[in-house]
Amino acid sequence: MDVLQVIASATQIVSDMVRAISSLEQASRNLDEAPKRIQSLSDFVYDLENLTQRIKQKHAYKLHNPQLDYQIQSLSSLIERLRPNISKARRIVSKSRAKNLAKVVWTSVAGDPLEKLVNSIRNDLNWWLESQTLAGSVEKVIDSTAKTIPVRLKIKPEQGYPISSKCKFIRTSLEQDSSNRVILIVGLSGIGKSCLARQVAADPPMQFVDGGVELGFGQWCSRAACYGSKDEYQRRLARKICKFLVQIGFWKKIGDENSGDLEYMCCLLQEALYGKSILILLDDVWEQDIVERFAKLYDNNCSYLVTTRNEAVYEITEAQKVELNKDDVKEISKAILLYHSFLSEEEVPGVAESLLERCGHHPLTVAVMGKALRKETRAEKWEKAIIDLSTYATCAPGPVSYVNEKEAENTLTIFRSFEFSLEAMPEDSRRLFIALAALSWAEPVPEACLESVWSVVGQENLFPLVVCKLVEGSLLMKTDSFPLYQVHDMVSLYLDCKTNNSVKILFSESSPEEIAFISPWLLTFGKETVKQIAEERTELCIGALEEKQAAITLDAIIKAVMASKSISELEASRASFSSILGPRIEKLISSNSQDLIAVTAAAITMIFSKTDYQMYFPSLEFIDAVDKLVSTLEGCEDPKIQTNISIVLAKLAEFGSPDTVHKVLQSILINQLADLLSPNNEEWHESVLTTLMSLIKAGKSNAIERMYALEIERSLVKLLENGSEVVQHHAIVTLKAFYEVGGPPANGFLQPSNLNLLPWQVRLSLERFVWSDKSIIPLASKPQTFEDLILKLLDNDIKQVVEAMQDLIPIVEKAGDSGIRNMILQSPLIKRLSELLQCGRSEKNSTRSESVFLLTKLACSGGEPCIKKFLEHDIIPELVKLMHCNVPELQDSSYMALHQMLFSNGGVLIIKDGTH
Repeated sequence: MDVLQVIASATQIVSDMVRAISSLEQASRNLDEAPKRIQSLSDFVYDLENLTQRIKQKHAYKLHNPQLDYQIQSLSSLIERLRPNISKARRIVSKSRAKNLAKVVWTSVAGDPLEKLVNSIRNDLNWWLESQTLAGSVEKVIDSTAKTIPVRLKIKPEQGYPISSKCKFIRTSLEQDSSNRVILIVGLSGIGKSCLARQVAADPPMQFVDGGVELGFGQWCSRAACYGSKDEYQRRLARKICKFLVQIGFWKKIGDENSGDLEYMCCLLQEALYGKSILILLDDVWEQDIVERFAKLYDNNCSYLVTTRNEAVYEITEAQKVELNKDDVKEISKAILLYHSFLSEEEVPGVAESLLERCGHHPLTVAVMGKALRKETRAEKWEKAIIDLSTYATCAPGPVSYVNEKEAENTLTIFRSFEFSLEAMPEDSRRLFIALAALSWAEPVPEACLESVWSVVGQENLFPLVVCKLVEGSLLMKTDSFPLYQVHDMVSLYLDCKTNNSVKILFSESSPEEIAFISPWLLTFGKETVKQIAEERTELCIGALEEKQAAITLDAIIKAVMASKSISELEASRASFSSILGPRIEKLISSNSQDLIAVTAAAITMIFSKTDYQMYFPSLEFIDAVDKLVSTLEGCEDPKIQTNISIVLAKLAEFGSPDTVHKVLQSILINQLADLLSPNNEEWHESVLTTLMSLIKAGKSNAIERMYALEIERSLVKLLENGSEVVQHHAIVTLKAFYEVGGPPANGFLQPSNLNLLPWQVRLSLERFVWSDKSIIPLASKPQTFEDLILKLLDNDIKQVVEAMQDLIPIVEKAGDSGIRNMILQSPLIKRLSELLQCGRSEKNSTRSESVFLLTKLACSGGEPCIKKFLEHDIIPELVKLMHCNVPELQDSSYMALHQMLFSNGGVLIIKDGTH
């Protein structure tokens, strides 16, 4: 529900309540009718309460503004005033008839109490309605305030992590020392650095008027994780900055075209934070230059909370260092344990203090153990947990990458807490968790990947229940938005120790079909050591030509590529799989299995680039690939298979020899493609148009002749009228290719009679192909001169005006000729078009749209002299007004017109005029 709809609802509800009050006033004389009227009022109040909640949720990030909050509270105040009066009215009319008789006598002396309540409720409603007259409706008032208030960014605090004295210390440091822009929070893994930082940033000091925001880095964004590659490290860091720009609202989405250029991203970062006052949490930083890049940004009042366990980052001299140690977390560890164990202070066994000490009071360890002992009140179970932790910490070897940590035993204790948590879970959850050790957890992993791993080790329909157990046990974390999973760095380190176990489960204990399915997923999302095994198995499954395994692997490749989280990931996956699939497509397409050929075609269309087609497709000419593919198409009714194989055939023609082009054009089932261009097959439009473009490039006029014969042109024009924006774009490109290569036929479907029915931007792109002979003005019942058309244009009849503008198009297009241009400039044409732009009535929207169209044509053809004339008649301001009207077609056409004018010969005049 948008703003106006919500407010209309509020006003309507209150207005209905006013009318209901009038009915209740009449019903007060007939007590049999009064209960119904009162129930109606009660329902109105309930609706108003729901509406208030929706408004609060909509503007949740702006409620820090006192004025906005006050306006929203006015609705709540109205509800609070109405409730008791309605309740009193209900009690009055519910009295027994005997009491009603006495009431009649009392009323004659003291007045009717129900009537008094009616008047009170009416006054409350009128008060509220009158308070909203300034803006006409509730949300219009609220929106007018909210529109000028900047969004205050928010960080979600960690659940179950109480406010500690260290948290208060950091807040005080930020409030009292504004010159100290960087606070480094250091300490061992699992000790609560991130939780502490989130608590501070979730409720930042008042000077951070723009709120707080969190950006996580992790070991993935480090030189070590990039194996020393400077370019790869900078690409990853640039990607993180892109994400930050989206988080703070500077970008709506990540722009992949520039996301790999670190220096460019840093320039945008400087621009994005200009004048801002944000408390920025840089979490799990592994490189010193990350902090330095943020800290050196100027002209802002931002401060940075940085969490790290990398000693190299400690050396940032200008930062204030806050170390988090055992004594700091000891004061809150008991509260964390109670929160996660679902036990009260009285219910928890007395050995809880010993367990906390054995956990080293580490928040992560305490949380994991608390969840493992959830609702457990038996002391012997808690004692067993303490013994298990102690035994593991004494006997287990320390992880290699943590030998330099001050408290290696505490690290092992954390690991044992994971194992204790797993032991309390069902076997399915334990098995899935160990299998997940094969994945790389440097970045969040898509849910589809976890589900694929689970399909190898358990029953597919149980996945939601099994993964839920791991999330509840703090061994997995699920993101709030996109279905992604991530793990704490200590969990990741623990899983590193289980990689061999995972490889054994997934490769040694799985069936050939299961290995065929999981290998592409592990090649995409696995650890580097696992990727090598997965690549070998993927090549083996495709190359061995065991048809079932090959088909399973190809299908998994498609799904793994589709699970990519970004364009850069998608391109990397496609490149990896194309190098495996490319050399093997001859054998795959040569098989006698139509199912294998179909899935091969699907994989090719998904992962092949132009370079891949050029490299691998010529060899298919020697294996009768066209016949194999066409035989698969014959009798096939699955649109997905039809479009995939048609694309492969079209690409064979595009990158093949003339003989192959001829064979494809003779064999491909264009009638199938024509059927898929119908409006009810929107899902396949883009694939079909891709196929048509490849056929046009390869077969040129021969291909176009076949398409004309099957009325492909008619289907394309219908897509221009009704298709989505993306499909319209593809259809325009295809039609332009039609006409540029083969020319529009005399009896083509796109004619002057239906050209003006198409969307404005489509008409602008294709109009020149309809008037292919610029020397011929379209025939009319009587030849019309330029003067005749101007007279029609000056008429008051809308139909005459529109016809005149359409007939003027061929003349206006020749405004590049000085004689015709002077004739136009000396006529009242431009003045009349300016007047037509200002017609505000809806029935004249068609004339306004046509006016914009003619003005665009004049700017493109007539150049600077026409632009000067536009400025004389204030046409540019009128186009700007149209951009802000509520008619989508006029918005689009005026935007396109201004765009064309700005980049035409004379566009600089518009810019100069705008600066004065």
